[in-house]
Amino acid sequence: MSTRFKPKFNIKKGDTVVVISGEDKDVKKPRKVLEIILEKGKVLVEGVNIVTKHTKPTSQNTKGGIVKIEAPIAISNVMLWDAKAGAPTKVKRTRENGKLVRIAKKSGEVIK
Repeated sequence: MSTRFKPKFNIKKGDTVVVISGEDKDVKKPRKVLEIILEKGKVLVEGVNIVTKHTKPTSQNTKGGIVKIEAPIAISNVMLWDAKAGAPTKVKRTRENGKLVRIAKKSGEVIK
């Protein structure tokens, strides 16, 4: 990603998205966004890109062992889910009362 300008993405933390490409591709199963990593252009999605991580025993985790966690995927591999239309949708940004709002292109609904 370029370091000159801060990137603007149409997906935010807490949105429901579908994975449109990659190993976990499932266009009919909406999932929740857990975290956005702006500087890398990646997104952490619930139940997608599960990796195994080997952890050493620490004071917080006395057992250690193998842990399965979600790894980030590219933000271009996910698309916002439109609940009203029941399908993935693109996003349009418009100003309403001086506030920038996101609108789903398929249904025309304002995304909260």
